[in-house]
Amino acid sequence: MDPPYQRRGRLWSPSDKAYLIDSIINGFDVPKLYLADFQMGESQLNLHKLPYAIIDGKQRLEAIFDFFDGRLVLNHDFKWRADPSLNLGGLSLKDLKKSYPSVAEAFETETVDIMSVVTNDEADINELFVRLNRSKPLTGAEIRNAMAGPVPDVIRNVARHAFFYDNIRFSVKRAGDFNAAAKIVMFEYENRLTSTKKKDLDAFSNLGKLDQQRLELAGRRALDVLDSMQEVFLPSDELLNSAGTLPVYYWLVRQSNVEAHSILREFLVFFERARNHERKQQISGVSNSAHPVYARYDAFNRSTNDVGSYNGRFEVLKTEFCKWAQSAFPNLRIMIHN
Repeated sequence: MDPPYQRRGRLWSPSDKAYLIDSIINGFDVPKLYLADFQMGESQLNLHKLPYAIIDGKQRLEAIFDFFDGRLVLNHDFKWRADPSLNLGGLSLKDLKKSYPSVAEAFETETVDIMSVVTNDEADINELFVRLNRSKPLTGAEIRNAMAGPVPDVIRNVARHAFFYDNIRFSVKRAGDFNAAAKIVMFEYENRLTSTKKKDLDAFSNLGKLDQQRLELAGRRALDVLDSMQEVFLPSDELLNSAGTLPVYYWLVRQSNVEAHSILREFLVFFERARNHERKQQISGVSNSAHPVYARYDAFNRSTNDVGSYNGRFEVLKTEFCKWAQSAFPNLRIMIHN
């Protein structure tokens, strides 16, 4: 259910999933599923030693499995075409089996068309996934995640770091973690802050000629910095509720020494609270003049993926952190490299 190219599961709402069950019970056509079929022999792609891997139809399968497992009920406006007088809304499959077995049978005996794809070429499967989803609103990160090649492989490996499961607070349903991982791997590959607009990340993921050793070192360096970030930030940290801020915090942790890590989160909480307070003062009209530091940071923050924005926000945070640390913790040896 989770090959590398796949989108994250649980994208459909319960209502969306129940609408699919409605279609199945009422005999409407359901789009065919595409599965990589590994039953014809050994395949280097079959890492989990399972007979199938989903190519297209994950959300549909999850809806069907959820209804079978009792985690989903029919929508309240559900009507069975064979007998519209029945009041079946809100019932589970277990309820149907008990009180309306003919309706349960209509679901359990329905078939779904499945296309079996036999190939040992991962690029073929990735290409098929992208083509099947071209009419769907895939994010740039989801499309890049479906690409074959060394860069997407390294990015996927970084995105599997525990930091993206334990510490971030922004949504990863549309490959937000993969997108963030791509940005920091790109930073490491270039060894500097750089533009991470969609076109930049697409070009990076599609790199034909690259230094393989440099790429592997970038991936390892990213994992090391994420280890440090786990020491700095809390689980599901409120400071990490924005994907646009994470790359700046990443670079701040990367460029600072261990002593700085011990007080970095405390400073970021102070800075964000002061910045939010200043913004509220401006909105309410209590203050007529903007605080120059926070106004400058806010100006940089408007274009989160520009290299100028990254450098500007990093410089503001570095400068303010050093001043704050010198005042609050004068005995600590704080170092932040440019």
